[in-house]
Amino acid sequence: MATLLFKLILSPLLIGAVSLAGRRWGPAVGGWLVGLPLTSGPVVLFLALDQGPAFAAAAAQAIMLGIVSPGVFCLTYSWLARRWRPLPTLLAGWLMVLVATVVLEQVSLALLPAFGLVVLILGLVLKLLPRPAGPSLGVAAPRWEIPLRMVVATGFVLVLTGLAQVLGPRLSGLLAPFPIFATILGVFTHRLQGAAMAGRLLRGVVLGSFSFAGFFLVVAILLQPVGLPLAFLCASGVALGMHGVSLWLLQRPRPDPW
Repeated sequence: MATLLFKLILSPLLIGAVSLAGRRWGPAVGGWLVGLPLTSGPVVLFLALDQGPAFAAAAAQAIMLGIVSPGVFCLTYSWLARRWRPLPTLLAGWLMVLVATVVLEQVSLALLPAFGLVVLILGLVLKLLPRPAGPSLGVAAPRWEIPLRMVVATGFVLVLTGLAQVLGPRLSGLLAPFPIFATILGVFTHRLQGAAMAGRLLRGVVLGSFSFAGFFLVVAILLQPVGLPLAFLCASGVALGMHGVSLWLLQRPRPDPW
């Protein structure tokens, strides 16, 4: 019962905080915050509590590899949003996520080579993202937008952790980074502010994904040897350090702005 209450409280608080931050500092920063393991971190925590540290460590490695899928989603959505409306753009992005997940399920690499592959692919995605062009629409967000985001994010965590025993640690891990936050934020930003602002948000998501990968690398290495609290503490320190660097990159002035 305590674990269920924790899931019901933590997940909506996280997505609500990110949504408010995006409204305060802009979609690029909101997308950057999505790069933190806001749902996948709690997923691994609950898996460790429910299924044990060995299961959770295996899932953490798969989650690290699975961060490639949100990168593919961001790349697909950013390009198609220039011409398509939100719904078909979303469906195409999800289709590419499923394709990427199927491909990743066939990949069998040791932990460090897998981390190197993830960093390489994310770097390539970042290079291929279009530079957002066009005006912001500036439509006011409806009051129900943030509560809807919170409900959807909580449902995702509950479903994924509930199916963990059926899916197993690898598939649970590959599905854990499913871009639910990027989907919700991207679609609402696309609809309310236009493709250019959605592109800025999704670029922030990709930049933040490097620290996501670093977090789960550390969790996968340390969870069994040192235990849950210390592993998460060390992983959080690494992720926050990497996230600070990515924020500097996001805010660095450029002659050709994003």
